[in-house]
Amino acid sequence: MAEDIKLEDFALRKKSVKKGSLSLIGVVGCGAMGQEIVRNISQNGFDVNFVDISQEVVQESMEAIAVSLDKKIANWGLTQGEKKAILNRINGSTDYKTLENCDLVIEAINTVKKGTSLYQRQEVFKKVEESVDEKAVIVSNTSTLMISELSSVLTHPERTLGMHFISPVDNINIVEVVRHASTTDEAYDLVSRFVRMINKKLIEVHESPGNISTRMTVPMINEACDILMEGVATVYDIDQTMRSAFGNQYGPFELADKIGLDKLLKWMDNLYLEFGEQKYKASPVIKRLVRSNHLGRKTQVGFYKYVNNQATEEAVTCAQIN
Repeated sequence: MAEDIKLEDFALRKKSVKKGSLSLIGVVGCGAMGQEIVRNISQNGFDVNFVDISQEVVQESMEAIAVSLDKKIANWGLTQGEKKAILNRINGSTDYKTLENCDLVIEAINTVKKGTSLYQRQEVFKKVEESVDEKAVIVSNTSTLMISELSSVLTHPERTLGMHFISPVDNINIVEVVRHASTTDEAYDLVSRFVRMINKKLIEVHESPGNISTRMTVPMINEACDILMEGVATVYDIDQTMRSAFGNQYGPFELADKIGLDKLLKWMDNLYLEFGEQKYKASPVIKRLVRSNHLGRKTQVGFYKYVNNQATEEAVTCAQIN
């Protein structure tokens, strides 16, 4: 962790932004994924106001974003001046009123509660709607919940869409965008413009839980777990095969650890509840690891063990899970 950092070090400020300028973006939830989204948006020149549950979490999020930028500097991907400019464009708060001048607000919460996060996300949507102009567009980063259901609690559900970023946000140049039956062309056009402005390609998806990326990812990880449980191959060899043979950035177990096994389990439960198909039913391996709080990178142990967030050669074996 970086040296003690105070919020004032980031020149956080209140600023009035002209409506319709699409220069101020709101984000609700600044966990691991929220941080990636906030940082990427700011890197592309936008001011970002994010909201989280406590001042302590806001502070931690700012520190984590600063540390991630330091890593880019260490790899010659950024200068100190650029880091300062990025941080100066980010404002963290616990008050939803900080979203009042935003033309676009992205919900990206990460709840630790078991089961679906539908009701928590609906509550966020209602709070956002109470805080923003009636022309502001509200989107959710969820991939397994229906945006029409999320927005059903709003007075103006027609201004909502799904907008699913894929991690690592800096490296993945697509965004899955989902419009539902009531979504207006104006809301869709604003999101389309925003996606282009952050140098990404919009993938239009018809409303369906899991979109493209999550529906493809879940069966792959489940099948990898079956191969492991049958003793066909090790965690490392399965990952190596999928990386080398198909050019994947991560093997299925590396990807699961990166996503977070608790988050992955929620994806699987949501898809299985929706479709009832065996390919989406969570593998016993995933459930056992989650019950043991072996959640992947976030707990430094999942399918792999980690030291300073770097995977070691030590991985889960077939004997340990059977």
